[in-house]
Amino acid sequence: MAFELFVNGTLMRGLPLHANMGDAEFIGEFRTEPEYRLYSIDDIHPGMYRLEDGEAGGVAVTGELYRVNDNTWKQIEAGEPPNLYRGKVILENGREVFGVLYPRELAEGKHRDISAYGDWREYWNATHPQSLEQAR
Repeated sequence: MAFELFVNGTLMRGLPLHANMGDAEFIGEFRTEPEYRLYSIDDIHPGMYRLEDGEAGGVAVTGELYRVNDNTWKQIEAGEPPNLYRGKVILENGREVFGVLYPRELAEGKHRDISAYGDWREYWNATHPQSLEQAR
């Protein structure tokens, strides 16, 4: 059975794990509602979680939405770094989809909060300009 999956890190187009998306159908670029926090997990991948209802400090996170079948999801899940999981994500238009999330208790106080960037690519490009030069 197919479902929609919001990705906001290395599974996005042009990034290292995008090949794991297999035959997933790209739907478009989207943002979450401004209720999330975003962390850099050892500068390998982002970790996103949703704040509790009414909790201040959330941001909208930029990502991509795909239609994914169960077999492709198994492939994606097998290639994901530890502790990432599939959970509910609410987009800025109110639409509820699945997304790749990271446990809050593993992010806060342990990894770099990059919520101000709201976007893994923006963070990476701002903090690793040498990688852009190497890619050219």
